[in-house]
Amino acid sequence: MSLEQLNQLKQSEESRLQAITQHYATLRASASRFTSSQNALGELTPSSEHKTIMIPLTESLYVPGTIKDPSKVMVELGTGFHVEKTTKDAQVFLERKAKLVDVNSENVMEAINGTRNNVESINNAMQGKMVEIRARQEGQRERAKAEA
Repeated sequence: MSLEQLNQLKQSEESRLQAITQHYATLRASASRFTSSQNALGELTPSSEHKTIMIPLTESLYVPGTIKDPSKVMVELGTGFHVEKTTKDAQVFLERKAKLVDVNSENVMEAINGTRNNVESINNAMQGKMVEIRARQEGQRERAKAEA
């Protein structure tokens, strides 16, 4: 491959690395939210009944609410769908989702490491090409001096 082709390949791999690194960060943020949700469920007790809480409508918009039955919670299944579950069922659901995120995180980390290795290999190939080009140029100079 030419130096220009190697450079294009390197840029492509670096873009891929950046994208999958962002995906990994998103997965880790999701895992953190699941852990926070599990902790919040653990704090719900029968004495929580009639307590005032802040209910998130979006990431930045909360409204006040009151706990009517601490043994039941609303769980977001995704894309705006919610379902009522017992706190035990909600814990199981969150544990399952957290495990899924962990497995996906491991797979993404393997892809990150593979892409980093690719970038490093491309860098090594580019350095080799540069040495080759310099040696060729040096050889041409030496021949030109010998002919003169």
